[in-house]
Amino acid sequence: MNKKNSKTVSLVLGSGGARGLAHIGVIRWMEKNGHEIKAISGCSIGSLIGGVYAAGKLDELEKWMLSIEELDIVNLLDLSWGRAGLFKGDKIIKTLIELLEDIQIEDLDIPYTAVATDIATEKEVWINSGSLFDAIRASISLPLFFTPVRYKDSILIDGGVLNPVPIAPTFKYKTDLTIAVNLGGDLVQETKAEELVEELKDTEFSFEESLRKFFRSIQKPEKDSKDEKIGMYEVMDRAFDTMQSAISRQKIAAYPPDMVIEIPRNACGTLEFDRAKEMIDLGFKTAKRTFKTIGKKA
Repeated sequence: MNKKNSKTVSLVLGSGGARGLAHIGVIRWMEKNGHEIKAISGCSIGSLIGGVYAAGKLDELEKWMLSIEELDIVNLLDLSWGRAGLFKGDKIIKTLIELLEDIQIEDLDIPYTAVATDIATEKEVWINSGSLFDAIRASISLPLFFTPVRYKDSILIDGGVLNPVPIAPTFKYKTDLTIAVNLGGDLVQETKAEELVEELKDTEFSFEESLRKFFRSIQKPEKDSKDEKIGMYEVMDRAFDTMQSAISRQKIAAYPPDMVIEIPRNACGTLEFDRAKEMIDLGFKTAKRTFKTIGKKA
């Protein structure tokens, strides 16, 4: 892209599990085409990718993500043995700190906000100071999956519960464009409602069987069939995705950015981080297509 056409950008990175690897591809396209990211707001996986980029460590994170295999994902999940969530999330954060080093948000080169949800007050919490990885850990606390995080006087869970595409934190920054990456885009190929109802009939599993099927389903959601009944954890996962998609549409309508880059919400499963290359490529190509169709007007 010609330098005279380059823009300064406030970048909003949404929540959506492993689909968020597409954020890396979006950023790479912007870098390649001369756009300068001057502010970042992120939720859940968006807080991770955005924070690491603001810290100047995206190359290291991308290399690590591209090396991940299915077994690595299982090994990073530390059971909490409690009732507040299946996993503590400490092992993931410790691994990231060892790989990238922690940093104070105030010391980042790019203004950054991580968005979480206060479970007591039912309000958004914008974290823009303190430890970067403490902020990320709070923002990624998917209900029932990761345990909540105590932050100051609050108990925080995933920001996607209230705001999967946190546009408002970027309002104070004067940039040429505000660009939101929504990971709750339209389904690539929708499952017929009748088929889903059939899958839900007479579904009875033990806790262990439900958990096993949950992991299998969110790793390979595109292989659902009538013969493969879905359990309660997959229902929870699908329900959360559906909820976030609806909220995302409302937020984007209420606070319309200059551009929305839409990633289909069934592009990959929540924990399918072993598909990093595919998701990064998807983000790059989707950014390219979006700028080609919409960017001319921006």
